[in-house]
Amino acid sequence: MNAPERIRTDFSHVTYAEAMASAMSLIPVLRERAPRCEEAGSLLPENAADLNRTGLARILQPKRWGGMELPFTAIFDIPEIIGRGCISTAWSLSNLLAHHWMLAFYEEEAQCEVWDVDPDAFIASGIAFPQGRGRLVDGGIELSGLWNFSSAVVPSTWNMLACVVRDGEKILDYRMCLVPMSEYEVLDDWQVMGLKGTGSRSVKCDKVFVPHHRALSMIHHRRGEPFPGWRTNPQPVFHVPFGGLSGHCLLGCLVGNAQAMFDAVTGMVKERSTSYTGLKMRDLGTVQARIGLAGAQIHAARTMARADCAEGQRMAEEGIEATLELKLRQKRNCAFGAKLTTDAVDTLYALAGANGLYTRGPMERIFRDQHAAASHISFSIDAQASAWGLAAAGGEITNPVL
Repeated sequence: MNAPERIRTDFSHVTYAEAMASAMSLIPVLRERAPRCEEAGSLLPENAADLNRTGLARILQPKRWGGMELPFTAIFDIPEIIGRGCISTAWSLSNLLAHHWMLAFYEEEAQCEVWDVDPDAFIASGIAFPQGRGRLVDGGIELSGLWNFSSAVVPSTWNMLACVVRDGEKILDYRMCLVPMSEYEVLDDWQVMGLKGTGSRSVKCDKVFVPHHRALSMIHHRRGEPFPGWRTNPQPVFHVPFGGLSGHCLLGCLVGNAQAMFDAVTGMVKERSTSYTGLKMRDLGTVQARIGLAGAQIHAARTMARADCAEGQRMAEEGIEATLELKLRQKRNCAFGAKLTTDAVDTLYALAGANGLYTRGPMERIFRDQHAAASHISFSIDAQASAWGLAAAGGEITNPVL
């Protein structure tokens, strides 16, 4: 099978600068819609329409399918900008665009099943391998499991569900199974304190047949085998070693959200006086120092994350294989970036004082969303920094899918 001759919406001509400008143009309207997105508990249809209209969900889709096929730094940059308007929409987007990128790793037949029908198709995921059980059967995998945190699952027509394939107690493989929405159930269980608008509900299925071309082997690739999709998608961006960079698209959401808090608080400080002295808040040295520190933390996280993504793109272009130490360093950086931005949000929120409590303003929502986002395993300092520390100290790291 080949890519269709006629693509309904073609974004292959869109440049990096144009994509960034499209994302920037959405910030004001996303900020205005953010309370409704939270109330809806899922990606708003109008936000989904804007992502489709601008092609931002397809920034890493192959050009042959009408995608932009931008350099890998876009996986951080675009969610970071969208996160300044609405982190829930950015979080949904980061998942959706990453799954377009991942679909390019699958057999051509799988790509055609999705993109022949709809090149704009949204694809959700359940990425925790132990939550899925796979059994080898004739022609494919029999898949069962319950996966939580499937962001943007409501508007998605497909899902990438991870599983461990076993023969008895023996692990044979780790697979990412591409499953149409008709074959899994979505549970209405997303009642949470933050990131409400991501609609990250649980999904489950029982004994669903997934043909081999839609059951991507991760352990085979870890052993040095190429992904099957590389035969038709040989461009460097699809060869970026993603084991250590899988969380950087989500980190973009936290950086953007922290920037939104910075903008809201500094805007307030410019106008506000202290209650008793009549001094402008901006004239207080402690306020200046806190704003300066928060700005540096946000800038540092942004710079570090972009450098990691650019390094991944360069390595793919030069054909350099990522070492385990490098992947662990990138995962450490991702977790540290989340800590930096969350510390910045906390510092800035403290400056807001009682004004930050009102639900009519964005600050309390930004604060809740930041802490909800920071709970993701990619941002766990305990898990990510300690693994790199063990490797740096000469210890042995065992992770079959990294």
